[in-house]
Amino acid sequence: MKLSNKKVIYLICSLLTMVLILSGCWDNKDINHRLLPVSIGVKKVDDQYLVILNIPVPIDGSMETKIVSAKAETVSKAVDTISRNMESDVDLLHVKLIFIEKETAEDGINDIIAGLMRSRDVSPKALVAICDEDLQEFFNNIKINAEKKGLSTYNYFEKNAGWNPDIALTRVWEVFRGIHSYTHDVAIPLIRSGKDTTMDQIGSAILKRGKMVEQISSNETLLYNVFKGESGNGKMEVMEHATVMLLGSKTDNIGRLVNNDAHMESLIKMRVVILETKGEPSLNLIKEEINTLISERYNKLFTKLQENEADVFGMGQFFRNQIPRDELKNWRSDYFKNMKININVKIDIQNEGYLKTT
Repeated sequence: MKLSNKKVIYLICSLLTMVLILSGCWDNKDINHRLLPVSIGVKKVDDQYLVILNIPVPIDGSMETKIVSAKAETVSKAVDTISRNMESDVDLLHVKLIFIEKETAEDGINDIIAGLMRSRDVSPKALVAICDEDLQEFFNNIKINAEKKGLSTYNYFEKNAGWNPDIALTRVWEVFRGIHSYTHDVAIPLIRSGKDTTMDQIGSAILKRGKMVEQISSNETLLYNVFKGESGNGKMEVMEHATVMLLGSKTDNIGRLVNNDAHMESLIKMRVVILETKGEPSLNLIKEEINTLISERYNKLFTKLQENEADVFGMGQFFRNQIPRDELKNWRSDYFKNMKININVKIDIQNEGYLKTT
């Protein structure tokens, strides 16, 4: 059957369109030829960066851990060096954790975070932690724990696994925001390798404009999470009479300027369950002790933050519409450092168990 000229032209156009649309994944690399690290460590050595990758490798039905490292002028170049020497391509898209050595954090991590955000090789949702020991030794211990005990580093920070409210959760994009924000700093978990566990959490590092300026304890990190409303199932000893578990929290803040001085009124609402008691304390006594304990700890924490001019609670956010833009850049030194803070705590005991109230 002979086709008409019109049908031939239509057929040729259709074929050309299909060639353009259905070009296929011509530059795609097979999954078997990719290495997918789950965590990455960065340490500054002189003027170079030491980059360490933790790569799980499936071998004969089991998972082994490979630790590889390289040193270069930038993080990206170090990763390229590792990839060049490996049998497969290194893909950082599945990196969940970024460990940075404490000394590097004290010098400032602005360049590291800016490079990660700019290159887009690592997800901005990846978690960041500060390592309080030699980074190479830390990764070697991770490898031993992963192979002998099957312990995973990422589960340590998973809310449906090993995370608890004593641990701060801070992602790459939040650190990037803290570097460039006038009114918001961040707290990052401070960890080191453990003897019987993969990691020991020893508190949180306070980062101001991308530089570590202070560290706080685990109890103070719990207050940080309570303020952010991420305190579910956290446990707290109340003086000497009881132990309670936090079910949830909510904070209402009102900030106002009085004679150009910042004043903050904070009402923290906490829902708790009583776990243990000593003696026969009344509900009112337990509420009073919780209120006293929380208020004292918050005041102590705020004093420490104000001395370092680090606003990890983001209180400056409540003054953004009251302070001119050109003065807002001095929020930390001119306003937050001398801010008056009044904290009130409202306790709702939702389950008293077998506690006698009479």
